[in-house]
Amino acid sequence: MNDNVKNKIVSIWKNWGVSILIALLVATSFKSAIADWNDIPTGSMEPTILVGDRIFVNKLAYDLKVPYTIRHLAKWGDPMRGDIVVFYSPKDGTRLVKRVIGLGGDTIAMHRNRLFINGKYVTYEPVQEDPADSGTNDPKSNQFYLNENLPGKQHAVKFLPRQPSLNTFKPVTIPEGHYFMMGDNRDNSADSRVFGFVARKLIVGRAKMVAISRDGSFLHPRWNRFFKEI
Repeated sequence: MNDNVKNKIVSIWKNWGVSILIALLVATSFKSAIADWNDIPTGSMEPTILVGDRIFVNKLAYDLKVPYTIRHLAKWGDPMRGDIVVFYSPKDGTRLVKRVIGLGGDTIAMHRNRLFINGKYVTYEPVQEDPADSGTNDPKSNQFYLNENLPGKQHAVKFLPRQPSLNTFKPVTIPEGHYFMMGDNRDNSADSRVFGFVARKLIVGRAKMVAISRDGSFLHPRWNRFFKEI
């Protein structure tokens, strides 16, 4: 490398290098602390969120964190029962998307896929239309759906009668500052039944919308799911 080339590189770095680094830092800090996307690789949240959805994550829904960390700078709220949240698994740190079922101090139990919260049955109602557009909502088939009436939040859940699952467990009391998470696909979700309670500090943000969706690839977009609230 001759001196002219070296001088040009040094000149470019002096004029643009620091600005580029600052721009990258600002951009990645925004993604880390304010808003982000999350791709959905599994069906654990069906029928609410489908494989191939890309959801928008509001990282300012509950608090403001130091970029690239789980340390809080400020907090103005906490997840509510029924919220769909993004968090880090307490088992292995994997980033997951699940629904908040239980809050700190609650006692949660399940019997044959029917939830009990603080000793009271959660009620279920038939779903008139297939919420996932999968072509079936028949209890005699390999899948069906019901509306689950969580206190303050109704949402559809999916059941797979022929698939073994952790559909029964004895009452457990959630420690303060922790949450019990479950997938809406009750017979096909590794959630708090597997990895236990989730500490508040592990929650990244709230998922409120499907930004874009595709069936297998970007060549097959699901237009009806673009910008759909969840």
